[in-house]
Amino acid sequence: MLENPHNWAGNYTYTATRLHQPTSVEQIQELVTRCTKLRVVGSRHSFNAIADSTEDMISLANMPRIIEIDHEHSTVSVDGGITYGQLCPLLDQAGYAIHNLASLPHISVAGACATGTHGSGDHNGNLATAITAIEFVRANGELVTISRVQDGDLLNALAVGLGAFGVITKLTLAIEPTFAVQQEVYEKLPVAQLEAHFDSITSSAYSVSLFTDWQNDTVNQVWLKRKLADGAAREVEPAFFGATLAPTDRHPIVELSADPCTRQMGIPGTWYERLPHFRIDQTPSAGEELQSEYFVPRQHGLAALQAVAQLREQIAAQLMISEIRTVAADELWMSQSYLRDSIGIHFTWKRNWPAVQQVLPQIEAKLAAFEVRPHWGKLFTLAPELVQARYPKRTAFRDLVQSYDPQGVFRNSFLDTYLFGTG
Repeated sequence: MLENPHNWAGNYTYTATRLHQPTSVEQIQELVTRCTKLRVVGSRHSFNAIADSTEDMISLANMPRIIEIDHEHSTVSVDGGITYGQLCPLLDQAGYAIHNLASLPHISVAGACATGTHGSGDHNGNLATAITAIEFVRANGELVTISRVQDGDLLNALAVGLGAFGVITKLTLAIEPTFAVQQEVYEKLPVAQLEAHFDSITSSAYSVSLFTDWQNDTVNQVWLKRKLADGAAREVEPAFFGATLAPTDRHPIVELSADPCTRQMGIPGTWYERLPHFRIDQTPSAGEELQSEYFVPRQHGLAALQAVAQLREQIAAQLMISEIRTVAADELWMSQSYLRDSIGIHFTWKRNWPAVQQVLPQIEAKLAAFEVRPHWGKLFTLAPELVQARYPKRTAFRDLVQSYDPQGVFRNSFLDTYLFGTG
């Protein structure tokens, strides 16, 4: 049995019997060639079985840190076990930034990219869109490198790879000059204003997040993250489309302390201190929650939100908060934003799976007409055939997985169900 058999939230118990923590690529290659079933576990921030294995798991947390900056090509190469919290301060010290970050900086870079994790912003792709090269150990122990320059669309196939191709030992990411961001929070945005000015609201800052409990005709909070070209603070307006400026820093759940949250009130900070919602040096919560997220094409965004709002009574008892974000379209085969600008509708639930399990099908039924795609690392109950049908490149992706891993070393129940249709 694993010493710690649970994920971050404690809602999932891994079935793997052995956890390996290699310290070199050679050790990874040796493990891969002798294991018959193997999966990589990152920061354990997935809420479902995607990282699980019936036999062996690998954690790359003890691998030597790699942070290699290529100034000529504006990239950074990092090891497969690094987290954004470990990478970002050092990258910033060198004068660089990543285009965007998720709400939590505590997650592993490889794991976040493999599941299509994202931040927000009309023009910001998910975190995997920063990948320019991947180095991984495939099922036969061979060390493989795939780059955008050399391999083109093959990198698009592997970037959101669901852990299906092997053990990622190195990622190369596009970087840009460091930049400053200021953050402001506005409260009680009238839903009528959101419906009338949706595009203007989501495009009003580099990154925009809407937090709602769906219970009123107002959106609880709007978080605006403004990129500052010269680093100087912009004037903070007292109102925003009918919402009023919060008088102090806020937590997305207003009853909770804002201490773990990134600074607001228009105070400038470097990119990694503002783009996430939670601070690197703080634990955002004890993990006593469940999460779900659904993506719909942007053109259906307002209709999808209106459909979910019809379930406010059913949602109320189990919901902690919802977050609505925008994600730019990309060409990554298994990305939730593949070939479509998207709206992500996120739910943070109380940790009561039997009750949440009753609510999710109702939400999914409301979103069915909008070509919904679920987040790969969160909880959903959509039928496997519906999930498969949402990805035009699913068959090509499956065939590519089989070519790299013909014996199914890296396959598990999750991939069998949602990729291969045999679970």
